[in-house]
Amino acid sequence: MNRVELSLADKAVSIFFNQQQVVQLFVEQQAITFEEQHNGIFASIDGQALAVNTEQLPQGLLGIAVNGAELQWIEVSTETPKEKRSLFGLAALGLKLFKSAKVVKAVLAGASVAGYAWLFSWQFALMLVACLVVHEYGHVRAMRYFGIKTKGIYLIPFVGGLAVSDDKITTRWQDVVISLMGPAFGLITSILGVVLYYATEMEIFAGVAVLSALLNLFNLLPILPLDGGHVLKSISFSMRSWVGLLACMAGVLFGLWISYTFGLILLVIFILIGSFEILIEWRGRNYSHLLPLDRYGQVVSAIMYIVVITGHVAVMMHFADSENPILSLPMKILSS
Repeated sequence: MNRVELSLADKAVSIFFNQQQVVQLFVEQQAITFEEQHNGIFASIDGQALAVNTEQLPQGLLGIAVNGAELQWIEVSTETPKEKRSLFGLAALGLKLFKSAKVVKAVLAGASVAGYAWLFSWQFALMLVACLVVHEYGHVRAMRYFGIKTKGIYLIPFVGGLAVSDDKITTRWQDVVISLMGPAFGLITSILGVVLYYATEMEIFAGVAVLSALLNLFNLLPILPLDGGHVLKSISFSMRSWVGLLACMAGVLFGLWISYTFGLILLVIFILIGSFEILIEWRGRNYSHLLPLDRYGQVVSAIMYIVVITGHVAVMMHFADSENPILSLPMKILSS
């Protein structure tokens, strides 16, 4: 998908199109509706009439007219940029090709429960899988909010979960919201667990609250391909400077320190994959189809990120002095 940017009514307008038609229209990073016509589209932006003619789009020409003026034909590229895929991207593509039936979801879910039950207990396995499903459902709900088609949730034994989509995101803001909705739904689970614990005095609900907080807090680490890494990348790459790249690389170093401190070998593999993603996207930043965050969007994204982190830390701190060593363990890990 390609795009053309222009200014109308002192606002930035982005037109996304393929080889045949206009696909999306954004004004100040917000998608707006438009009227389809036999030769293009028509939209009204703050009282200004915008007409886009696509009759000669196959020949590389796009016609644009404002307020009924004569069409101005501009040369555009209709070739879809070749995207370089990281190892993680290829793995995700392979999963999308493999997951053609609902039975795959059931098999993966059953394998996850069985694997965690073998390592710990079936009670812990059910709690963990429930937390993972709620987390991934948050991602799915955010995707659907932006009109992105989804193929559902897939649980991967001993790794976690994955919310799979059919479409690609078009803005950094979408990446931030979709990434944060998983931990945000996880925070709702933690708060509900606290409420049920005090209502029933059953420690299993406190365990759900603490486990959900720990899992989601881990996911908020500023390391790709974790959710926190996507938020950091969207904010950093919107800066369009070396500061953004340095911020992402600082997240990589932080992740390596976490891996060394707690002996998390699997995290090292994720970090290596995420590092390739950072370098590949940085090299292709000048032709990226993703609409960057403006300064206001960067600040709001950072605030949302901090708020969700604070919520999960608060849940863990609430049980820090518990006599149950399982409930107090996450806070001891965090304080170390």
